Amino acid sequence: MIYRFRVILDNDTEEDIFRDFEIRESDTLEDLHNVITQCFGFDGTEMASFYLSDDEWNQGEEISLFDMSDGLNDVRLMNETNLSDTVHEAQTKLIYVYDFMNMWTFFVELAEIVEVAEGVDYPNLMYVQGQVPTEAPDKIFEAESNDDYDDFDDDFNIDDYDNLDFEENWN
Repeated sequence: MIYRFRVILDNDTEEDIFRDFEIRESDTLEDLHNVITQCFGFDGTEMASFYLSDDEWNQGEEISLFDMSDGLNDVRLMNETNLSDTVHEAQTKLIYVYDFMNMWTFFVELAEIVEVAEGVDYPNLMYVQGQVPTEAPDKIFEAESNDDYDDFDDDFNIDDYDNLDFEENWN
């Protein structure tokens, strides 16, 4: 079977930047990594990782290009992980990060699974939209807001210190 992917650069511009391509389901995530770097014009020499993702693009388990854990943790590696073991009808989304110094981030989505076409070489670049910028788009890291909690909502008025009783003033 053939997996058709759409890979979208995470950027804040008006122009969408993505690539559509096909790759064999028997290929590894390292093969997918190589296709993505080639399709977007990278040399492929930087560190990269895939992350399993849910429907809201929340980052899950990491699948790394190299084992950087010094043997301290079990690490899933791209070259040991088949596409078919990671991506399927129930798990269609991955996040791909290339070059951790610049944080090129991509949304990878399985669009469909089709039969092998006679006379087509795989991987197969099907469609190109947009030009890749010369520098990675800036990332804004924000914590989730918790509107239900307020650090200073304790009914204590710092200017009203003289009106507190002895027990409240005692250390």
